[in-house]
Amino acid sequence: MVYVGVDVHKSYLEVTAIDDDERLQSHRRIDNTLESMDAFVQSLDSNTKVGMESCSYFYPLYNRLEEAGIEAKIAHPLKVKLIAESKIKTDKIDFPVLAQLHRIDYLPTSYVPPPEIRHARDLLRYRTVLARQRTQVKNRIHHLLEKNGIKTSSLGYSDIFGKSGLTDLCRLELPTLEKSILHMDLDLLDYLNHTIERSNGELARMALENHQARLLMTIPGIDYYTALLLLMEIGDIRRFSNPRKLCCYSGLVLGLHQSGERTSYGHITKQGNKWIRYILVEAVGHTVRHDAESEIAKMYERIKAKKGGSVAKVACARKLLKVIWFTLTRDEPYRYSDAKFVEMKAKRLERKAQSS
Repeated sequence: MVYVGVDVHKSYLEVTAIDDDERLQSHRRIDNTLESMDAFVQSLDSNTKVGMESCSYFYPLYNRLEEAGIEAKIAHPLKVKLIAESKIKTDKIDFPVLAQLHRIDYLPTSYVPPPEIRHARDLLRYRTVLARQRTQVKNRIHHLLEKNGIKTSSLGYSDIFGKSGLTDLCRLELPTLEKSILHMDLDLLDYLNHTIERSNGELARMALENHQARLLMTIPGIDYYTALLLLMEIGDIRRFSNPRKLCCYSGLVLGLHQSGERTSYGHITKQGNKWIRYILVEAVGHTVRHDAESEIAKMYERIKAKKGGSVAKVACARKLLKVIWFTLTRDEPYRYSDAKFVEMKAKRLERKAQSS
């Protein structure tokens, strides 16, 4: 058996191979190009086992190894003790260590979802980025108006970026240069709205055919986009034997500090999936605004009165994630769901899937 450690960089791959007796078989550097990766994978025996450190560039090589039927594991960088505890982390240490840990079956790995989930993640994350860019554009427009002494509240619209509000924005009298900037931002906003609607249509069709997404939509604050993002980022719920492990995976557990007999808790660790944290906090905010009678909204108000809104949102996000774990593991709707809201979300989902 040959064990290969690969350190993936933007422009090259550093590769070391050892055998069962830890003898060095080869060490080489190859270009990080598709042609070089194809040649490298073809040179490997089917019994070869490959270990790589998780980074932004591992997917092209991982996909090729997967297609060739070669076992590949992605190392969790924070859990590889010989790397994490090393004061000086150099390439000369990394890839031999990965090969050695793989050889003794002691390589702590990161979860890599199957291809269909990876592809869905790409679309969902892209849609999230688009939404953030749209918010940035709206904030720029608000700032430009305030800079010129125009209060958006005085324009008489609950949503200045609605159809009538956008029409009036185009007619505003502003200095020539700033009017040009406003119109360019409005064009960009129109493009982002159109692109987000396109992605929403594809996601709605995906959710309509996904039983677990429909289950999650019975939870207050979770619509089809949120449900799909959570499902794709969580992956197989059976990976988590209890809800706390899922909270740890998302970085929503509190940091623990122990000294002698004293134990204290700090802020959440944030060492986990940032996309789950982001969408859960968004879901909590949506629930508080639109479903004030729900269990999550009431919990938010209780904690907010004692510790403030930020702490309340995080605590409710953690609670919501536990509800999600029980919903998925039991394969049943949320027991306290509001039938009227659930039906409304289901009809909206069907309309969106059919219209886009």
